[in-house]
Amino acid sequence: MSVALEVHTCSRCDHDSIIHQPYSGLHLCGIHLIESVRKRIAKSLRKQLILPKNSIKSLGRPFRVLVAISGGKDSAILLYFMHSILGMRRDVELIAGVVDEGIDGYRSPSIDCAEKLCTMLDVQFERISYPDLSFPEMDNVVELLPKISENNVEADGMMPCSFCGVFRRQGLNSLANRIGADVMALGHNLDDVAQSVLMNMQKGEVDRTARLAPHTTQPIEGLAPRIVPLRWIPEQEIHAAAIQLNLPIHHGDCPHAPGAMRQLSRGIIADMETITPGSRHGLLHSLDQIRKMYKEINPTKSEIKNCEECGEITSRQICQACTMKRWLEEN
Repeated sequence: MSVALEVHTCSRCDHDSIIHQPYSGLHLCGIHLIESVRKRIAKSLRKQLILPKNSIKSLGRPFRVLVAISGGKDSAILLYFMHSILGMRRDVELIAGVVDEGIDGYRSPSIDCAEKLCTMLDVQFERISYPDLSFPEMDNVVELLPKISENNVEADGMMPCSFCGVFRRQGLNSLANRIGADVMALGHNLDDVAQSVLMNMQKGEVDRTARLAPHTTQPIEGLAPRIVPLRWIPEQEIHAAAIQLNLPIHHGDCPHAPGAMRQLSRGIIADMETITPGSRHGLLHSLDQIRKMYKEINPTKSEIKNCEECGEITSRQICQACTMKRWLEEN
């Protein structure tokens, strides 16, 4: 027996809604969903993106923002709305950058979508690959993982995402240096941030939690400060908005992601939100309070070192990227 689906009317007009916000009780049509997403991104940008009064005069060029994109829904929405909000300003320059991890059947079509979006918006497109950084492609890393885990105690139990996350950060830093970025915008949504908070707190890593973006008030010397304009917007709403706007996005999932800790945290966060709508927002509010208290307790900046091998910013003598690279070379 078929069950008829109830279609609600938008809470702001007479059109049919396409999404329900359990945490607010609102039903929104496509038009008002886009309006809601844009307002929240604009509000985050006002708080996180501190622009100089006259960058062209003070810097001799526009204030440069690297927008990290991947071809997926989150970064597509990020670039689309940053372009919509800031694209007409002569004192701000948006440049999109993608890191090619070397994942067969997954990265190539997603990069095509990213490049297509940049062409559509007339935004400069930059690309960097793992081999450009002297790292092996991720498909090769995955093949070597069993041997690496067997020969290195520290690597035992590590999933592909552990390597990819470290190498990807190096790629983004390299792109930021290449274009002389003043700020880097990341497409982390509400679900992503809530998962990061949960994973860090599970391991008791308060300092790592306090270092999560945005870095507007606590920049790390030598790195372009990260901003996260989508941090208050749920993944489902971003996906719906990207489809509503007909943006070119890649829908596939990374073949190496299953089993990663983030995937487990994703399920926990989803269950929490179903039982108690607004749980994700609560975790994000907790994050902001933790950051505030951590800064009060630790008013002086943490000592920043440069890796003895590659010169990248690190908290150790040898950065994690170089350590992982050595494991790969040895095996």
